Amino acid sequence: MSSSSAPPSSAEDDDAVFKALASPARRRMLDALRGSPRTTGELAAVVPELDRTTALQHLRVLERAGLVTGRKVGRERHLSLAPLPIKRIHDRWISGYTRAAVDLLDRLDQPDQH
Repeated sequence: MSSSSAPPSSAEDDDAVFKALASPARRRMLDALRGSPRTTGELAAVVPELDRTTALQHLRVLERAGLVTGRKVGRERHLSLAPLPIKRIHDRWISGYTRAAVDLLDRLDQPDQH
């Protein structure tokens, strides 16, 4: 691989995704985006316990992690879920641990072979 090409995923990218997913408020925003794009105001309404400024800060964290993309439509900003970073985390971390857990359960289920 040439030194000018970037790796498909860097540790910093993964850290940003894990940081974004660590917040229950941000996870609720992502859940709301699973069904369809939402405006900034609609997403802020998903977390009524937060003031609008704080909700927008959470949205910026999601955008920096690449989990949300936005586009301007007139005066509104429409946000959409960008699922590839979550898939990358799944492929890199979760699927391997799932296989290890299944293998462990399989070994525990085997009769003792002494």
